[in-house]
Amino acid sequence: MTHPPTPGQTVGPFFGYALPYAGGAELVPPGRPDAVRLHGRVLDGRGEAVRDALVELSQASPDGDVPSGAGSLRRDGFTFTGWGRAATDDTGRYSFSTLTPGAPFFALTVFARGLLNRLFTRAYLPEHADDAFLATVAADRRGTLVAERDASGFVFDIRLQGEGETVFLTYPRH
Repeated sequence: MTHPPTPGQTVGPFFGYALPYAGGAELVPPGRPDAVRLHGRVLDGRGEAVRDALVELSQASPDGDVPSGAGSLRRDGFTFTGWGRAATDDTGRYSFSTLTPGAPFFALTVFARGLLNRLFTRAYLPEHADDAFLATVAADRRGTLVAERDASGFVFDIRLQGEGETVFLTYPRH
């Protein structure tokens, strides 16, 4: 006998105490010569900071391969695992020290108080704004999936609702 899936419970705010870990947002050491920063803010429907969100990043390595090795929870300073987790601060800011992916985007998952399930989105590199998948998104919403370059890497704000709401993706069985 199989049972149908049941709805998730709210995903927060308890995760702020249990899930962040030392070095979670540092996929590579920040001082590494090829390190870039992916950072931004998580904002609610009124444009106010979500102070206790958690953002997970998954990405390809610079050569385009998807890393499959262990080591994300205990960083060794050398192995690039392509996965990290960052909590937002009191201003809703999150930040990752990582490498520029060899694929067109960073895959992001957002957990926050009041959400019944996690949210999936992508932060496309500006030079890949012509990606085939991105072209399937309505033209007036496409910009919500494109990061901006800054002096340290990329800026990508995540708006959970309202004007300029980030496009969120669905995947089978999620």
